[in-house]
Amino acid sequence: MLQFQDFGLRADLLANVAALGFETPTPVQAEVIPAALKGAGDLVALAQTGTGKTAAFGLPLLHLLDDARRDIEALVLCPTRELCVQVASDLAKYAGGEKLLKVVAVYGGAGIEGQIRQLKMKPRIIVATPGRLIDLIDRKAIDLSVLSRVVLDEADEMLNMGFRDDLDTILAACTNRQSVWLFSATMAGEVRRIAKQYMKSPLEISVGTANQANASVQHSYYVCRPDDRYMTLKRIVDATPGIYGLIFCRTRADAREIADAMTKDGYNADALHGDLSQSDRDRVMAKFRDRSLQLLIATDVAARGLDVRDISHVIHYGLPDDTEVYNHRSGRTGRAGKTGHSMAIVTTTFSKRIPFIERSIGLPIERKNIPSSSEVCSAQLMHIVQNIHDTEVHMDLIEPFLPQIMESLGELSKEDLIARFASVEFNRFLAYYRNAPDLNVYPRGQKRDGDSPFKKSFSESGEPMVRLFTNIGEIDGITHKDFLFGLQNQIGVPKNALGRIDLSRTCTHFEVAEKFVPQVIREMGQMEVGGRRVRVNEADSDKKKFSASAPSKGGFTRKRRT
Repeated sequence: MLQFQDFGLRADLLANVAALGFETPTPVQAEVIPAALKGAGDLVALAQTGTGKTAAFGLPLLHLLDDARRDIEALVLCPTRELCVQVASDLAKYAGGEKLLKVVAVYGGAGIEGQIRQLKMKPRIIVATPGRLIDLIDRKAIDLSVLSRVVLDEADEMLNMGFRDDLDTILAACTNRQSVWLFSATMAGEVRRIAKQYMKSPLEISVGTANQANASVQHSYYVCRPDDRYMTLKRIVDATPGIYGLIFCRTRADAREIADAMTKDGYNADALHGDLSQSDRDRVMAKFRDRSLQLLIATDVAARGLDVRDISHVIHYGLPDDTEVYNHRSGRTGRAGKTGHSMAIVTTTFSKRIPFIERSIGLPIERKNIPSSSEVCSAQLMHIVQNIHDTEVHMDLIEPFLPQIMESLGELSKEDLIARFASVEFNRFLAYYRNAPDLNVYPRGQKRDGDSPFKKSFSESGEPMVRLFTNIGEIDGITHKDFLFGLQNQIGVPKNALGRIDLSRTCTHFEVAEKFVPQVIREMGQMEVGGRRVRVNEADSDKKKFSASAPSKGGFTRKRRT
């Protein structure tokens, strides 16, 4: 099996690579490094995100540096500031932090004066975003004519983001370049134009086929009703304890709304989108990289070029319009030979696009049932048990307290003690999922199975519960407290006859003891919210589900009889 030492890299680089835990090169590294070490030729490398491209160009760049020079020798262009910072950090790690070897990242959103001061210190490698580099050229703070090598990392992304003119300006300014190394996931027309115009008979290396997905990523999708998407997201996250995930949204508003909702619901989540300042972006990314943040909710634009290791799951909160975007999203997980998971939450209409995506990426996308409350509770319980089993015990610290602990717990049996320790956290999930509904949308003719671990939903008074649907929600200015107050005080349903209330943006699902259902449907049907009639029916009936119209703020009011 090929090893890094087989490439003829410098001994110090090999030592640094070994210290970082690199064992065997990835396919793109095995193809690119030997070709790049020749130094003089141009090359085009086509490979998907997450295949080890940074080391593929970074190690040869470092190896080929001329120790006799004391000026800028190489430029790496990246599409986003996050990737720019990550690539600069990786290059510094490969170099082992040598003082004479300076790697400087220059990107928008940070103070340009400070970056100019760094450039005056004669770094050897510049990692830059196109827009900021153009600013530095205009200020005559950098001279690209001294460069020997230029690397275009994720060239297709840069062109997709509208940097065509910037790339032309930058490459035209690199008048004495010896070689250009272009890395891209696809060989789109604009990428081919760059290669033809600025490269001389480049060696073309292709790892995999165009738009082919990473085979180490498992793809699946879940079908739900439009108003159940957020609850489905929570169900998937709850059924995956220990998830370290990236959740993709179509818009900034979605990213903000979902991040806020998940934070309020107790999840360790934050958002990354274009409205954030650079300092806020850096703060969020720092938390996500050091895993103090478990879930990052991001837009496609904000996450372009995002390079974070060991992401276990990518969740698509709805499918993107472009299959290539789906593939780029999914490529954030399953890196460095590890297994990753790409999950899509879709409605029935959008599920029809799944076969097209399957054909495009060359991999199956399995339809899965949204986890039931039983499955969530089981997964959480076993996660708690595993954490207890794996907890490191510091006997020297806890030993002085053992007599007191034994006195308090001594009468409990082993089974009781285990059950109580596991229940400390597990009780919260049992309470939340006690009457949890089945969120799945089933094919026509297939009956819905019971979803609760308690098999049938009952009120506190022991009566069967019925799940109802109404066309009012958060968009109408209604809160959970308002809804509960209206049911109890205006309609007359006692507290012990009420179950779960799932308030979403445009509607609400709620549970009522069976004997109160006719009263609730009759009384709520005579009410208005902001002048708009309230409609309610059984959630699982075949009746038409009414959706909210324009927002109309206000509480419940009794409709005038005519």
